[in-house]
Amino acid sequence: MTIAIIVLMLLGYVLICTEHITRINKATVALFCGVSGWVMYVCVGPYYIEVLHDAGFQEFLGSQSYSLRAVNEYISQHVFTKHMIQLANIVLYLLATMAIVDVLNNNGCFDFVTKLCRSRSTWVTVTMFALCSFLLSANLDNLTSAVVMFMVMNQLLIDHRQRMLVGAIIVIATNCGGCFTVIGDVTSLLVWTRGAVTPTNYTAALVLPALFATIIPTFLIGRMLPSHLDLKRSSVVFRGDDADVRLWQQQLMLWLGMGGLWFVPTFYRLTKLPPFLGALCVLGVLWVVNEIINRKRILSDQPFTRPNRSLQYEVMQMIMFFLGVGLSVDILIEVGAMNYVAYWCDQYIHNIYILSLVLGAVSSVMDNVALVITGISIYPVLDGNTPGMTEYMQSFVENGEYWHLITLSGCVAGCLLPIGNTAGYALMKSEDVTIWWYIKHITAKVLLGWFCALGVYFLVDYFLR
Repeated sequence: MTIAIIVLMLLGYVLICTEHITRINKATVALFCGVSGWVMYVCVGPYYIEVLHDAGFQEFLGSQSYSLRAVNEYISQHVFTKHMIQLANIVLYLLATMAIVDVLNNNGCFDFVTKLCRSRSTWVTVTMFALCSFLLSANLDNLTSAVVMFMVMNQLLIDHRQRMLVGAIIVIATNCGGCFTVIGDVTSLLVWTRGAVTPTNYTAALVLPALFATIIPTFLIGRMLPSHLDLKRSSVVFRGDDADVRLWQQQLMLWLGMGGLWFVPTFYRLTKLPPFLGALCVLGVLWVVNEIINRKRILSDQPFTRPNRSLQYEVMQMIMFFLGVGLSVDILIEVGAMNYVAYWCDQYIHNIYILSLVLGAVSSVMDNVALVITGISIYPVLDGNTPGMTEYMQSFVENGEYWHLITLSGCVAGCLLPIGNTAGYALMKSEDVTIWWYIKHITAKVLLGWFCALGVYFLVDYFLR
């Protein structure tokens, strides 16, 4: 059964990689593989429980007699639930942030981005698109930030080729911006909640590499654009009545939303409660303020909110995909496949920089979320005070270099191809970007930025360690 489960997961990964060919939604594939894997695990539960969980199962049995029902109850309560709690924490966090973005969008908090990016000068527009994408994704997840920036891009740019190039900059900037904070990407959030990194150390280690990985491709792509861009005429955003949202309201809601999300790591450090509770707290405060300052408009006959269905749909797809991948990786952990992968990596690679290069190269083809989650799950977080630890083993302690490098390489190298990240998929759908066009015009620039980012990380780690 172990071989059957592994084969199922490998076939699922192949289908995820070839979504652009098969047209089968990768979220559907991930969920099917995750659920099917756990069903197969339960079918031969007694074997895995006796081999891997015998001591815990005997304690669970107590004076009860051995039965298949007892085995299934133990799997449900002590095996599956343990993994599901970690996944549910992140899913609830993403749902909370999606609701926060919806409230901010209804209050026109992203309208200022359109104003900042509006310029006939190519370099002003490119710089502002990259900067806003980078900073937004440091607070929100990178897919949400990318979809918001694509909306801004479509409100400004007329020429299709210019939108393709600027869209590629948005994809790169959102992925790089998301990787240097623990709340900016699903993978960095997972590394943090599993106790592998602390927020301050993580950001300090990756902010410079992430900047270099953004600046270099942005500069090279910007040189491919004309000196002046073709812009649409400025228009007033309609919100259900003919009144614009006031500037002070936009600023108040934006600072409450973004500032609240930055407070989430502090909330976790002070209370030790899951991060999603901090995000829900921010959502509650934001919602109350929204009800107060928009009371007249809410009570009026004309609705003033128009939910962004495309944004909600894309984020829900990402959440379902993450849940399916998480279930798939967890079942591979339970059948012992990850232990074998870790042993093989230790024996034949035994270098975290080479590991990060391999992971980054594969993440350009396979979705980077799936691959980074797999990379995180290969190794446990080691105790730095354990006697006899080698320099290589020190890379896997809390705030070790391994956790930094796999998230950096997964996020940056995932932009080598548009199929390697969710924002790239969104660009392919919105602007009809093909893989061959992307390889011809973008891949080499991202590759240069990735290598420079790794070099910067090595230098910073070498001189400051």
